Amino acid sequence: MSRVFSLLAGWLLDLLLGDPAWLPHPVVGFGKLIAAGEKRWNKGEKRRRKGALLSLFLVLASFGITLALLIGLRHLGEMSGCGIWLERIAEAILIFCCLAGTTLIREVREVFRAVDRSLEEGRTQVARIVGRDTAHLSAQEIRTAALETLAENLNDGVIAPLFWLALLGVPGMVAYKMINTLDSMIGYRNERYRDFGRFAARLDDAAGWIPARLTAFLMLLVSGRLQRIAWVHENGGKHLSPNSGHPEAALAAILDCRFGGPHNYFGEEVWKPYIGENDRLLTTADMQRAVRVNRGAEILMLILAAAARFFCTL
Repeated sequence: MSRVFSLLAGWLLDLLLGDPAWLPHPVVGFGKLIAAGEKRWNKGEKRRRKGALLSLFLVLASFGITLALLIGLRHLGEMSGCGIWLERIAEAILIFCCLAGTTLIREVREVFRAVDRSLEEGRTQVARIVGRDTAHLSAQEIRTAALETLAENLNDGVIAPLFWLALLGVPGMVAYKMINTLDSMIGYRNERYRDFGRFAARLDDAAGWIPARLTAFLMLLVSGRLQRIAWVHENGGKHLSPNSGHPEAALAAILDCRFGGPHNYFGEEVWKPYIGENDRLLTTADMQRAVRVNRGAEILMLILAAAARFFCTL
């Protein structure tokens, strides 16, 4: 039960605090390591090989260091009379740091509030959570971008970390966050990262393949729309990403709306296939419903992960 305790404690910390600015975050450290490695190795020849080696090293190092830390705390607890609780407290903190459900929801709510005040405020706010250029987005495009991000990052920030926690424990969860951070920083198809970040992008695709489809299933389950699962599978496969389209398609089915279309990244226009048929205006009520779906899917995944951690100790 102590493993379940650390999971629930970490989840409750995320629910209550999100990602407070005053707290040092491991993902920031991941980003600095990746940036330093990219600056050092993303030049000259054999960039694809250099990027693959950097990615593998950072993922394996994050897994190994986390495992060594937890084992060390277990032994320290045994010697000091604290038992397993030093290890469990560290697990709870790491789980808290790997989850991003609350921060994501807060940011999406702020986007909708900002765009209701003014178009410029909406563009500024949505730029905090999307990678596309936002300077010329319309109000509808801002709301669409926020909801696409909400669906996609339910997988990246909640379901996938909990999936890898259930499968490989806290070290697996931390390693997944490193994979996802690598992809978000160097996994682009532009001239700078096309070769160097190719392995990182493919690794993220592989690590998120099952969780993305599980995310879509859980979203449909909590919304009572499981009859749309075949539609979601078909339309989710249209996306440029092998994973992002499935949660987006699930949300499009739930809200009866349309995602996709032209986006600008680093000055280049990228067309994403449309997902959904109903090109209607999105509202705050849609955002509120999407948030409820996210929270419901998150709670279901929390229950599954808790069950996995409980039964793996029996």
